[in-house]
Amino acid sequence: MGKRKVAVFGCKNTTAYLIKELRKFTNVDALITLAPDHSESENVAGYEDLSYLKSEIPNFYQVKKYNLKSKEDQDYIKSLDLDIAFVAGWQRLLPADVLNMLSIGAFGMHGSSQNLPKGRGRSPMNWSLIEGREHFYTNLFRYNPGVDDGAVVGCIKFSILENDTAETLHYKNTTSMVQLIKENIDGLLDGTIELQPQQEEGATYYPKRTPKDSIIDWRNDIHAIDRHIRAVAHPFNGAFSYMNDKKVIIWRASIFRTDEERHSWQSEPVGKVVSIFPSGKFLIRAKGGLLIVHEYEVEDNSSIIEDEMLISDVNDIHEFEKNEHGFHDI
Repeated sequence: MGKRKVAVFGCKNTTAYLIKELRKFTNVDALITLAPDHSESENVAGYEDLSYLKSEIPNFYQVKKYNLKSKEDQDYIKSLDLDIAFVAGWQRLLPADVLNMLSIGAFGMHGSSQNLPKGRGRSPMNWSLIEGREHFYTNLFRYNPGVDDGAVVGCIKFSILENDTAETLHYKNTTSMVQLIKENIDGLLDGTIELQPQQEEGATYYPKRTPKDSIIDWRNDIHAIDRHIRAVAHPFNGAFSYMNDKKVIIWRASIFRTDEERHSWQSEPVGKVVSIFPSGKFLIRAKGGLLIVHEYEVEDNSSIIEDEMLISDVNDIHEFEKNEHGFHDI
């Protein structure tokens, strides 16, 4: 058997990390990625221009269409005569025409807090943080034209901790992907590995989230708001609300535990900035306590004002459907 041709599809910093780690134990012959101008129109969260890898990879290609359905893109990929592809940081399904060009197949990661087939669909790591889940099962699986329904190569379970964010979960997921590929690369390349088909019975799907869904709902309790902020932090667009009609993005906050019986802030309304420290960090009232906001930005470089309110219009808040257990995978 000659050397197999390996490709990576992706356009994020996790893609670059995957390539770096893969090259420690296998060849990477092609990178299929996205140009910066396309990333803006496609609203790719956490996009990274990977042009700096052009000199390191024999076949570097920026697609014309993110969905890989253009003839030019498909003709180029077909010309590479690829055997296997690993997908990381690519927020689209791979069309059947592209999958059929790979002699072995394309493989990527998907998981959920309950493990597949539960939790298919969109943004499962973000949803797991929002829902307060404590574990995540992530799977290396073979791509099919369907949504996350391909046969599974292997699974790794990791914990979701109180300080985890969307970024740290993405890193945990990518390091898990590297480990699963390393453990199974020989069997994948020589065809000896036995993939485990997913069961369709009991499959559930998370709904799509958009940047608008990062708005903070001050009606929620402080723990839900803390999880929400962590779930949409970098590489996403950040949790936000408004002060005097100016957008305030909160990138990092934490629950500020203190003696609730002897502080006057107990009587303050939720959303009120009750104190600002010399560092610029500030305390804001939430249902059940105080949040200290560590990192934030204000529209037009305006300042946070003590005693002012952060307000979110309830009409702008998308009420996602919940299942019988109170979670969002339906």
